[in-house]
Amino acid sequence: MSRLEINRVLCDLCGQCVESCPFSALEIAGGGLSVDDRCVLCGACVKECPTGALSVVEERFLARADLAGYGGVWVVAEQADGQMHRVVFELLGKARQLADRRGTRLSAVLMGEGLEAGIETLRCYPVDRIYLLQDPSLRRFRSETYAAVLAELIERERPEIVLCGATSAGRSFFPRVAALVRTGLTADCTGLDISSQEGLLLQRRPAFGGNIMATIICPRHRPQMATVRPNVLPPPKPGEPRDVEVVRFAPSPGATECAVEVLEVCVEEAGAENIAEADVVVAGGRGVGSAEGFRLIRELASVLGGAVGASRAAVDAGWMPYAHQVGQTGKTVQPKLYVACGISGAVQHLVGMQSAKKIIAINRDPGAPIFRLADVGLVGDLHVVVPRLIEAVRCRQGEARP
Repeated sequence: MSRLEINRVLCDLCGQCVESCPFSALEIAGGGLSVDDRCVLCGACVKECPTGALSVVEERFLARADLAGYGGVWVVAEQADGQMHRVVFELLGKARQLADRRGTRLSAVLMGEGLEAGIETLRCYPVDRIYLLQDPSLRRFRSETYAAVLAELIERERPEIVLCGATSAGRSFFPRVAALVRTGLTADCTGLDISSQEGLLLQRRPAFGGNIMATIICPRHRPQMATVRPNVLPPPKPGEPRDVEVVRFAPSPGATECAVEVLEVCVEEAGAENIAEADVVVAGGRGVGSAEGFRLIRELASVLGGAVGASRAAVDAGWMPYAHQVGQTGKTVQPKLYVACGISGAVQHLVGMQSAKKIIAINRDPGAPIFRLADVGLVGDLHVVVPRLIEAVRCRQGEARP
């Protein structure tokens, strides 16, 4: 946490800081300069002060000596109506590696009501402990309640690392948890690791519009917290059910109090395609040329039994709905086969599909960045190449003669 510090010796009460403050947070009264809670630490007054009497200083929530009491890796096991979110299994696989690197235990945190099925599911994965937060107030997701209850458990058990999926629920309540326990949070990570020297969690994510990959650390505060995008980590295969320690935690009445009441949950019917779950995705980009051009993309996806994806350029042009967008600002996919048609391969798009097991790229430009990631590259006009691919697939399937 930071604050504005006033050096009373250097301050000559010139008033330039008062005039420069865009929030009217500074005032000269009673022979001195004061600052109130309207200050947002923008630093405008610091730049204008001619004597250097003002500075923004950071107050540490925790000293390094306090970090020794933290240990363990946690995964928030998000579930709804007894169904575990797929990202939980992806996180458990990576978290097991992180816990082994740190020589500590891996725990899953299960929140809700009627969680017996969730416990049995988690027993088939490499967890050492399950924290069970079961309460009627947690039956329906409310970000305030989930955050308060998880923060209570964190303050009691003091884990070193806490991970959550970057789902709509995770993005809603996990930042609240970080604020309550006064630590940092890295959102939308695409990779996690442990530093060999200090044992810190290395949290990797795209930054500056996807133009660079940033590695973020949290050296002074605990726990180290991150949300991870779905479909970027390989999930482990479930094994035989194991004996796992189950720790039941009863939240305090204060944590379960909430001004929001969920009256009804309306589930939107899923569309015909869900690109995030598809085994085959055929995606079109700017090179498709028009909404009509996506007819070829749909046809190829149909014969391959896959879903249709699109780059941001194609979505922004109105050729495809946003639900089909693949990339940093769209969905992350992890299919067995990804066919990129007329997509140049900007970093923002690659972040969303680079985990595909096999990538085929079709582009007229032989220098397109997508070819550096592709397993198979076809240089040519997609309007010529794709119809031939469709014909070849149909011949293979016995639907037409060559």
